[in-house]
Amino acid sequence: MSANTFKGNKAYLPSKTCTVCGREMVWRKSWAKNWESVKYCSDACRSKKGSSTKPL
Repeated sequence: MSANTFKGNKAYLPSKTCTVCGREMVWRKSWAKNWESVKYCSDACRSKKGSSTKPL
């Protein structure tokens, strides 16, 4: 078996960075079908996505 497969240890799960807050997100089973399109760690970050850049 490959060293990068899940063996009950979360260290082997893939992770990404939230595009709004920069927090690390670890793969969840509910995201299995659309892991490539997951960008936000929570609904709060999803609602802030447009307001993250403030005008000068």
